[in-house]
Amino acid sequence: MTSPFEPQTHPAPVPARPSDAERDRALELLREGAVQGKLSHDTFLRRMELALVARRSDELAALTEDLRADGGWSKRLFGAVERMSAFTVRLGRAWQAERLPKLLLPEPGPYPLRIGRDPVNGLRLSHETVSRLHAELSLQGGLWMLRDLNSTNGTTVNGRRVTGTVVVQPGDMVSFGRMAFRLDAR
Repeated sequence: MTSPFEPQTHPAPVPARPSDAERDRALELLREGAVQGKLSHDTFLRRMELALVARRSDELAALTEDLRADGGWSKRLFGAVERMSAFTVRLGRAWQAERLPKLLLPEPGPYPLRIGRDPVNGLRLSHETVSRLHAELSLQGGLWMLRDLNSTNGTTVNGRRVTGTVVVQPGDMVSFGRMAFRLDAR
């Protein structure tokens, strides 16, 4: 037993385990650091492993300390670069769309318009990237539908690959292999 005049010793407080939110934030900071080129691939992987097994909040803080130093300035700079990049991509697509040859939507009929390299197609495209039976275009319920026919080099609408059937409309950019067009109504 200790006397009232002896200093009493208290056990050191046990640091709290990191919460899921703290761990998620650390993992997000590590991902951002890797994307921004602040971490090599190996460093990123090692720190991710350490973050997942960290037992204390201060361990997580140590893993991301050099990544937190960025203020709002770099976030604004990276955001501006991302927005400018996206703008130039959209501008390039718009410029290309105006220069593409028009593909007139056909008169509605009982059969779809088949598109491909084979002479039996309603629209024959003589290009090595176009399959013999590449795609078909039909009017269903007042909507134009474009369906890829398992072509080798694919069909795209506005830069996205078609799998199955998609709705198209005048103004859309469509490509069959490397042959590109802008859909237009009569």
